Amino acid sequence: MRQAGRSLPEYRAVRERHAFFEVAHTPELCAEVTLQPVRRHDVDAAVLFADIMTPVLGMGIEVELREGVGPVVEQPLRTAADVARLHVPDPAEAFAPVLEAVRLVREELDPAKAVVGFCGGPFTVAGYLVEGRPSRELPRTKALMLSEPATWDALMGKLADTFAAYVAAKVAAGADAIQLFDSWVGTLSPALYRERVAPWTAAILAAVDVPTIHFGTGATHLVGDLAGAGGDVIGLDWRQPLDAGWALVPDRAVQGNLDPAVLTAPWDVVEREALDVLARAGGRPGHIFNLGHGVLPETDPETLTRLAALVRDRSAMTVAA
Repeated sequence: MRQAGRSLPEYRAVRERHAFFEVAHTPELCAEVTLQPVRRHDVDAAVLFADIMTPVLGMGIEVELREGVGPVVEQPLRTAADVARLHVPDPAEAFAPVLEAVRLVREELDPAKAVVGFCGGPFTVAGYLVEGRPSRELPRTKALMLSEPATWDALMGKLADTFAAYVAAKVAAGADAIQLFDSWVGTLSPALYRERVAPWTAAILAAVDVPTIHFGTGATHLVGDLAGAGGDVIGLDWRQPLDAGWALVPDRAVQGNLDPAVLTAPWDVVEREALDVLARAGGRPGHIFNLGHGVLPETDPETLTRLAALVRDRSAMTVAA
Protein backbone atom coordinates (compact mmCIF):
# COMPACT_ATOMS: atom_id res chain seq x y z
CA MET A 1 0.00 0.00 0.00
CA ARG A 2 1.45 3.34 -1.10
CA GLN A 3 5.27 3.36 -1.15
CA ALA A 4 6.14 0.09 0.58
CA GLY A 5 9.78 1.02 0.07
CA ARG A 6 9.71 3.64 2.82
CA SER A 7 10.90 1.00 5.28
CA LEU A 8 13.71 -0.30 3.05
CA PRO A 9 17.39 0.60 3.58
CA GLU A 10 17.89 0.65 -0.20
CA TYR A 11 15.14 3.27 -0.50
CA ARG A 12 16.61 5.35 2.29
CA ALA A 13 20.00 5.19 0.57
CA VAL A 14 18.42 6.76 -2.54
CA ARG A 15 16.67 9.43 -0.45
CA GLU A 16 19.92 10.38 1.27
CA ARG A 17 21.17 11.56 -2.12
CA HIS A 18 17.95 12.80 -3.71
CA ALA A 19 14.92 14.83 -2.57
CA PHE A 20 11.45 13.27 -2.85
CA PHE A 21 10.30 15.18 -5.92
CA GLU A 22 13.68 14.61 -7.57
CA VAL A 23 13.16 10.86 -7.18
CA ALA A 24 9.54 11.04 -8.32
CA HIS A 25 10.39 13.12 -11.41
CA THR A 26 13.54 11.31 -12.52
CA PRO A 27 12.34 8.26 -14.47
CA GLU A 28 15.26 6.00 -13.63
CA LEU A 29 15.15 6.83 -9.91
CA CYS A 30 11.36 6.56 -9.79
CA ALA A 31 11.45 3.16 -11.49
CA GLU A 32 14.19 1.95 -9.16
CA VAL A 33 12.36 2.78 -5.91
CA THR A 34 9.10 1.44 -7.37
CA LEU A 35 10.74 -1.91 -8.06
CA GLN A 36 12.67 -2.20 -4.79
CA PRO A 37 9.74 -3.58 -2.72
CA VAL A 38 8.87 -6.08 -5.47
CA ARG A 39 12.42 -7.41 -5.55
CA ARG A 40 12.66 -7.55 -1.76
CA HIS A 41 9.21 -8.92 -0.87
CA ASP A 42 8.08 -10.66 -4.10
CA VAL A 43 4.68 -8.96 -3.94
CA ASP A 44 2.24 -9.26 -6.84
CA ALA A 45 2.31 -5.64 -8.01
CA ALA A 46 4.50 -2.56 -8.16
CA VAL A 47 2.82 0.63 -6.95
CA LEU A 48 4.34 3.50 -8.89
CA PHE A 49 6.32 5.85 -6.66
CA ALA A 50 4.51 9.20 -6.74
CA ASP A 51 3.13 11.85 -4.45
CA ILE A 52 -0.51 12.72 -4.06
CA MET A 53 0.33 16.27 -5.23
CA THR A 54 2.25 15.29 -8.37
CA PRO A 55 -0.54 16.14 -10.86
CA VAL A 56 -1.15 19.65 -9.49
CA LEU A 57 2.47 20.64 -10.14
CA GLY A 58 1.51 20.64 -13.82
CA MET A 59 -1.42 22.98 -13.09
CA GLY A 60 0.84 25.86 -12.09
CA ILE A 61 0.80 25.25 -8.33
CA GLU A 62 4.00 25.31 -6.30
CA VAL A 63 4.17 22.60 -3.64
CA GLU A 64 6.88 22.02 -1.07
CA LEU A 65 7.17 18.70 0.74
CA ARG A 66 8.35 19.56 4.24
CA GLU A 67 9.77 16.79 6.39
CA GLY A 68 7.50 16.05 9.31
CA VAL A 69 4.72 18.24 7.88
CA GLY A 70 3.75 17.06 4.40
CA PRO A 71 2.66 19.03 1.33
CA VAL A 72 2.74 22.82 1.85
CA VAL A 73 1.23 25.32 -0.60
CA GLU A 74 2.45 28.82 0.21
CA GLN A 75 -0.32 30.44 -1.85
CA PRO A 76 -3.49 28.47 -1.00
CA LEU A 77 -6.52 28.58 -3.28
CA ARG A 78 -9.26 30.49 -1.52
CA THR A 79 -11.21 32.44 -4.17
CA ALA A 80 -12.87 32.02 -7.54
CA ALA A 81 -10.01 34.03 -9.07
CA ASP A 82 -7.46 31.60 -7.61
CA VAL A 83 -9.29 28.69 -9.20
CA ALA A 84 -9.66 30.50 -12.52
CA ARG A 85 -5.87 30.82 -12.78
CA LEU A 86 -5.42 27.05 -12.74
CA HIS A 87 -4.94 25.35 -16.07
CA VAL A 88 -5.52 21.76 -17.11
CA PRO A 89 -2.18 20.60 -18.55
CA ASP A 90 -1.34 18.38 -21.48
CA PRO A 91 -0.44 15.11 -19.71
CA ALA A 92 2.18 14.09 -22.29
CA GLU A 93 4.05 17.32 -21.59
CA ALA A 94 3.37 17.92 -17.90
CA PHE A 95 3.86 14.34 -16.72
CA ALA A 96 6.49 13.06 -19.16
CA PRO A 97 8.94 11.86 -16.44
CA VAL A 98 6.20 9.97 -14.61
CA LEU A 99 5.01 8.32 -17.82
CA GLU A 100 8.55 7.31 -18.72
CA ALA A 101 8.91 5.77 -15.25
CA VAL A 102 5.76 3.70 -15.89
CA ARG A 103 7.26 2.44 -19.14
CA LEU A 104 10.56 1.55 -17.44
CA VAL A 105 8.83 -0.35 -14.65
CA ARG A 106 6.58 -2.23 -17.07
CA GLU A 107 9.59 -3.24 -19.15
CA GLU A 108 11.56 -4.59 -16.19
CA LEU A 109 8.73 -6.11 -14.18
CA ASP A 110 7.74 -9.75 -14.57
CA PRO A 111 4.76 -9.85 -16.98
CA ALA A 112 2.74 -11.75 -14.36
CA LYS A 113 3.03 -8.82 -11.94
CA ALA A 114 0.96 -5.66 -12.24
CA VAL A 115 1.98 -2.01 -12.41
CA VAL A 116 -0.43 0.04 -10.30
CA GLY A 117 -0.68 3.74 -11.07
CA PHE A 118 -1.38 5.96 -8.08
CA CYS A 119 -3.56 9.09 -7.98
CA GLY A 120 -4.84 11.20 -5.11
CA GLY A 121 -8.56 11.73 -4.70
CA PRO A 122 -9.83 15.17 -5.73
CA PHE A 123 -11.25 15.99 -2.30
CA THR A 124 -8.00 15.23 -0.48
CA VAL A 125 -5.90 17.18 -2.95
CA ALA A 126 -8.34 20.09 -2.85
CA GLY A 127 -7.99 20.06 0.92
CA TYR A 128 -4.23 20.57 0.69
CA LEU A 129 -4.69 23.33 -1.88
CA VAL A 130 -7.27 25.23 0.17
CA GLU A 131 -5.77 24.73 3.63
CA GLY A 132 -2.20 25.24 2.44
CA ARG A 133 -0.92 22.32 4.51
CA PRO A 134 -2.19 19.08 6.07
CA SER A 135 -5.20 19.53 8.35
CA ARG A 136 -7.29 16.89 10.09
CA GLU A 137 -10.33 19.16 10.43
CA LEU A 138 -10.17 20.88 7.00
CA PRO A 139 -12.14 23.92 8.20
CA ARG A 140 -11.43 26.23 5.25
CA THR A 141 -12.08 23.43 2.78
CA LYS A 142 -15.48 22.57 4.21
CA ALA A 143 -16.39 26.24 4.52
CA LEU A 144 -15.62 26.72 0.81
CA MET A 145 -17.67 23.64 -0.12
CA LEU A 146 -20.68 24.88 1.81
CA SER A 147 -20.56 28.66 1.30
CA GLU A 148 -19.20 28.93 -2.25
CA PRO A 149 -20.38 25.84 -4.10
CA ALA A 150 -19.71 27.34 -7.54
CA THR A 151 -16.06 28.00 -6.66
CA TRP A 152 -15.76 24.55 -5.14
CA ASP A 153 -17.29 22.88 -8.17
CA ALA A 154 -14.94 24.79 -10.48
CA LEU A 155 -11.93 23.62 -8.45
CA MET A 156 -13.11 20.02 -8.40
CA GLY A 157 -13.84 20.17 -12.11
CA LYS A 158 -10.30 21.27 -12.95
CA LEU A 159 -8.78 18.69 -10.63
CA ALA A 160 -10.97 15.95 -12.10
CA ASP A 161 -10.07 16.91 -15.67
CA THR A 162 -6.36 16.93 -14.80
CA PHE A 163 -6.45 13.69 -12.82
CA ALA A 164 -8.51 11.88 -15.46
CA ALA A 165 -5.95 12.78 -18.12
CA TYR A 166 -3.14 11.84 -15.73
CA VAL A 167 -4.42 8.32 -15.03
CA ALA A 168 -5.37 7.73 -18.67
CA ALA A 169 -1.83 8.66 -19.69
CA LYS A 170 -0.42 6.25 -17.12
CA VAL A 171 -2.51 3.45 -18.55
CA ALA A 172 -1.36 4.30 -22.06
CA ALA A 173 2.24 4.14 -20.78
CA GLY A 174 1.72 0.64 -19.36
CA ALA A 175 -0.08 0.80 -16.01
CA ASP A 176 -2.25 -2.28 -15.51
CA ALA A 177 -4.48 -0.78 -12.82
CA ILE A 178 -5.16 2.59 -11.18
CA GLN A 179 -5.61 3.24 -7.47
CA LEU A 180 -7.36 6.43 -6.35
CA PHE A 181 -6.34 7.25 -2.78
CA ASP A 182 -8.61 9.70 -0.91
CA SER A 183 -6.79 10.15 2.39
CA TRP A 184 -9.12 12.68 4.06
CA VAL A 185 -12.51 11.76 2.60
CA GLY A 186 -13.50 10.14 5.89
CA THR A 187 -14.00 13.61 7.38
CA LEU A 188 -17.14 14.08 5.24
CA SER A 189 -20.73 13.08 5.91
CA PRO A 190 -22.34 10.75 3.38
CA ALA A 191 -24.62 13.52 2.07
CA LEU A 192 -21.78 15.98 1.58
CA TYR A 193 -19.65 13.33 -0.10
CA ARG A 194 -22.39 12.38 -2.53
CA GLU A 195 -23.18 15.98 -3.47
CA ARG A 196 -19.81 17.71 -3.52
CA VAL A 197 -17.22 14.98 -4.21
CA ALA A 198 -18.62 11.79 -5.78
CA PRO A 199 -19.38 13.19 -9.27
CA TRP A 200 -15.78 14.27 -9.83
CA THR A 201 -14.29 11.14 -8.34
CA ALA A 202 -16.54 9.10 -10.63
CA ALA A 203 -15.25 10.99 -13.67
CA ILE A 204 -11.65 10.13 -12.81
CA LEU A 205 -12.35 6.44 -12.22
CA ALA A 206 -14.34 6.26 -15.47
CA ALA A 207 -11.44 7.71 -17.49
CA VAL A 208 -9.62 4.38 -17.81
CA ASP A 209 -10.56 0.92 -19.08
CA VAL A 210 -8.34 -1.03 -16.68
CA PRO A 211 -9.24 -2.22 -13.17
CA THR A 212 -9.52 0.59 -10.62
CA ILE A 213 -9.08 0.54 -6.84
CA HIS A 214 -10.96 3.16 -4.81
CA PHE A 215 -9.72 3.75 -1.28
CA GLY A 216 -10.66 6.21 1.44
CA THR A 217 -9.10 6.40 4.89
CA GLY A 218 -11.37 6.47 7.94
CA ALA A 219 -14.34 6.03 5.63
CA THR A 220 -16.19 3.07 7.11
CA HIS A 221 -19.39 5.16 6.98
CA LEU A 222 -18.80 5.85 3.27
CA VAL A 223 -17.98 2.39 1.90
CA GLY A 224 -21.23 2.11 -0.03
CA ASP A 225 -20.91 5.66 -1.33
CA LEU A 226 -17.33 5.09 -2.44
CA ALA A 227 -18.53 2.07 -4.40
CA GLY A 228 -21.31 4.21 -5.85
CA ALA A 229 -18.71 6.65 -7.19
CA GLY A 230 -16.82 3.82 -8.88
CA GLY A 231 -13.99 1.37 -8.51
CA ASP A 232 -13.73 -2.30 -9.43
CA VAL A 233 -12.04 -2.82 -6.07
CA ILE A 234 -12.95 -1.02 -2.85
CA GLY A 235 -10.11 -0.53 -0.41
CA LEU A 236 -10.96 -1.15 3.25
CA ASP A 237 -8.92 0.31 6.07
CA TRP A 238 -8.40 -1.53 9.36
CA ARG A 239 -11.20 0.20 11.28
CA GLN A 240 -13.76 -2.47 10.43
CA PRO A 241 -13.48 -6.25 9.97
CA LEU A 242 -12.87 -7.25 6.38
CA ASP A 243 -15.99 -9.42 6.19
CA ALA A 244 -18.17 -6.61 7.55
CA GLY A 245 -16.81 -4.15 5.02
CA TRP A 246 -17.17 -6.60 2.15
CA ALA A 247 -20.80 -7.24 3.09
CA LEU A 248 -21.48 -3.56 2.31
CA VAL A 249 -20.20 -3.96 -1.28
CA PRO A 250 -20.91 -7.61 -2.15
CA ASP A 251 -20.68 -6.96 -5.89
CA ARG A 252 -17.09 -5.65 -5.74
CA ALA A 253 -13.64 -6.98 -5.03
CA VAL A 254 -12.01 -5.61 -1.90
CA GLN A 255 -8.48 -4.73 -0.84
CA GLY A 256 -7.19 -4.82 2.71
CA ASN A 257 -7.02 -4.64 5.55
CA LEU A 258 -4.29 -5.45 8.10
CA ASP A 259 -3.51 -2.58 10.47
CA PRO A 260 -0.02 -1.29 9.46
CA ALA A 261 0.90 -0.85 13.13
CA VAL A 262 0.59 -4.62 13.62
CA LEU A 263 3.77 -5.03 11.59
CA THR A 264 5.78 -3.46 14.41
CA ALA A 265 4.71 -6.27 16.79
CA PRO A 266 6.43 -9.67 17.23
CA TRP A 267 5.95 -12.13 14.37
CA ASP A 268 3.46 -14.33 16.20
CA VAL A 269 1.14 -11.31 16.50
CA VAL A 270 1.61 -10.39 12.83
CA GLU A 271 0.84 -13.97 11.78
CA ARG A 272 -2.25 -14.18 13.97
CA GLU A 273 -3.70 -10.91 12.70
CA ALA A 274 -2.90 -11.66 9.05
CA LEU A 275 -4.56 -15.07 9.30
CA ASP A 276 -7.62 -13.40 10.79
CA VAL A 277 -7.91 -11.17 7.71
CA LEU A 278 -7.56 -14.21 5.44
CA ALA A 279 -10.14 -16.12 7.48
CA ARG A 280 -12.61 -13.27 7.10
CA ALA A 281 -12.02 -13.28 3.33
CA GLY A 282 -12.81 -16.99 3.47
CA GLY A 283 -11.04 -17.81 0.21
CA ARG A 284 -13.69 -15.87 -1.69
CA PRO A 285 -12.48 -14.67 -5.12
CA GLY A 286 -11.86 -10.96 -5.31
CA HIS A 287 -9.77 -10.32 -2.19
CA ILE A 288 -6.47 -8.47 -2.57
CA PHE A 289 -4.58 -8.89 0.68
CA ASN A 290 -2.99 -5.62 1.68
CA LEU A 291 -2.55 -3.28 4.59
CA GLY A 292 -5.34 -0.98 5.68
CA HIS A 293 -3.08 2.02 4.94
CA GLY A 294 0.55 2.73 4.11
CA VAL A 295 3.59 0.85 5.40
CA LEU A 296 5.02 2.65 8.44
CA PRO A 297 8.67 3.70 7.97
CA GLU A 298 9.72 1.90 11.18
CA THR A 299 8.49 -1.47 9.88
CA ASP A 300 11.16 -4.19 9.74
CA PRO A 301 11.52 -5.15 6.04
CA GLU A 302 11.95 -8.80 7.02
CA THR A 303 8.49 -8.76 8.58
CA LEU A 304 6.99 -7.60 5.29
CA THR A 305 8.84 -10.31 3.40
CA ARG A 306 7.56 -12.97 5.81
CA LEU A 307 4.04 -11.56 5.59
CA ALA A 308 4.02 -11.72 1.78
CA ALA A 309 5.25 -15.33 1.91
CA LEU A 310 2.60 -16.26 4.49
CA VAL A 311 -0.21 -14.84 2.37
CA ARG A 312 1.08 -16.56 -0.78
CA ASP A 313 1.34 -19.92 0.99
CA ARG A 314 -2.08 -19.74 2.66
CA SER A 315 -3.72 -18.51 -0.53
CA ALA A 316 -2.18 -21.38 -2.48
CA MET A 317 -3.55 -23.82 0.11
CA THR A 318 -7.03 -22.31 -0.28
CA VAL A 319 -6.90 -22.62 -4.07
CA ALA A 320 -5.64 -26.19 -3.86
CA ALA A 321 -8.41 -27.09 -1.44
